Amino acid sequence: MTDTEDEKLFDVLIPPGVPQKIIFDVTEKFDVKVVERKERLKFANMDGDERELLAFRGKLDVVREVEKYMIDQLKAFVEEK
Repeated sequence: MTDTEDEKLFDVLIPPGVPQKIIFDVTEKFDVKVVERKERLKFANMDGDERELLAFRGKLDVVREVEKYMIDQLKAFVEEK
C-alpha cells in the first residue's frame, strides 16, 4: 500500500499445486499482484511449520472475485482430468 492509497490491500492464498496457467490467467484478467507470503501450516505432519506460499494481492472487491474465479477454474481443471 502506498502513502497516497487509503484502501487496504488483501491477499488470497494460492493453494500449492495450482497450475501455472491459472495463476497467469488470473494476473491477466484482474488487477492483482502475485506475492510471496509466509504462512504457518496447521494440518497433518506439518502442524506449525512455516512455508513460503504464493498469494494474489489486491483490493478487497477484486480479491473476492479472484478467489471465486480461481476456485471455478480449479474445479474445471479437475473435472477435465
